[in-house]
Amino acid sequence: MAQDYYETLGVDKKASAEDIKKAYRKLAMKYHPDQNKDDKAAETKFKEISEAYDILKDEQKRAAYDRFGKGAFDGSMGGGGFNPGGMGAGAGFGGNFSDIFEDMFGDIMGGARGRGGQASMRGADLQYTMEITLEEAFKGKEATIKIPVNDTCDKCEGSGAESGKGAEQCPTCNGSGRMRAQQGFFTIERSCSTCNGAGTVIKDPCKKCSGSGRIRKEKTLKVQIPTGIDSGRRIRLAGEGEAGMRGATSGDLYVLVAIKPHKFFRRDGANLYCRVPIPMMTATLGGDLQVPSIDGSRNSVKIPAGTQTGQQFRLKGKGMNVMRSDAFGDLYIEIFVETPVNLNGKQKDLLKKLADDLGSDKSDHSPESSSFMQKMKDIWSDLKN
Repeated sequence: MAQDYYETLGVDKKASAEDIKKAYRKLAMKYHPDQNKDDKAAETKFKEISEAYDILKDEQKRAAYDRFGKGAFDGSMGGGGFNPGGMGAGAGFGGNFSDIFEDMFGDIMGGARGRGGQASMRGADLQYTMEITLEEAFKGKEATIKIPVNDTCDKCEGSGAESGKGAEQCPTCNGSGRMRAQQGFFTIERSCSTCNGAGTVIKDPCKKCSGSGRIRKEKTLKVQIPTGIDSGRRIRLAGEGEAGMRGATSGDLYVLVAIKPHKFFRRDGANLYCRVPIPMMTATLGGDLQVPSIDGSRNSVKIPAGTQTGQQFRLKGKGMNVMRSDAFGDLYIEIFVETPVNLNGKQKDLLKKLADDLGSDKSDHSPESSSFMQKMKDIWSDLKN
């Protein structure tokens, strides 16, 4: 194993840490004993690349190697040799092969080296669905909500300890929250069974919260609903979720806004739509129509003579306000012409007389129906031919 470590991995001396890692992964997969049964040469090669990678992946070890060569680790320079972190060049290759998986799949396999237990002890995020009216969405409001939540224990102030001194470092995992065990060529990492991954232990747990630092209670919060908010939007209240275990960071509360259906308006973005029925005589002769808007005002709409079902009239700026803006959408009035019902004999006679007065040629008075009937005649003619 006298070969230069850089040559062993097939990289340049100026190679980056990422290049060194990639080279090691490729060679380790190629020469690992599991892939080369009873191949002594492959086993020897694997040990060489493992030794090289163990030195070059560590900045301190690499710097010592670049300056002093292998003598920095074999004790030839006097003393016990350079050994930062307690990992010498003679470490077994099983641990190195586990680095392949931790480098590639560390997050999936739970390799949380260096994180400690605090990340996993963060309080959970919560979501609360709030129903509001369209008017409240238009005006905005300050709402008060009550949510059941795991909140900081008021007796131990979240420390989890009866004495209030807090937690102590777990003696089993030395505060890392993780335990590693060697099984053949693989290193298995799991949560510490003593502290359950927290990295700390409570010797005299608080009697009120049983050492968790949290108690179940109903919390009252105020939520500011901005003007113009739409359904599906979420309002984040930082730190108002569940309290973390033993003083860890609290989660967030997300208030999901749901707007109730309105009896008159239909919303599409910042625009509002309303369907307004009008009498046949008003549609025929024309007239004025009074409609409300979301701001509470009354609006007069001029209905021209001959208005048809489906026609729209726009009231500019009478829709919803655009959130975090001074702009407003529009209000669209959709007309539905209502046919008279429950007529008496006299009224029916008057309508018949009107139909007779209009004559058989309805193209001047009912252009759409006349056009439709002409199309139908053309279709029948084509079918006969």
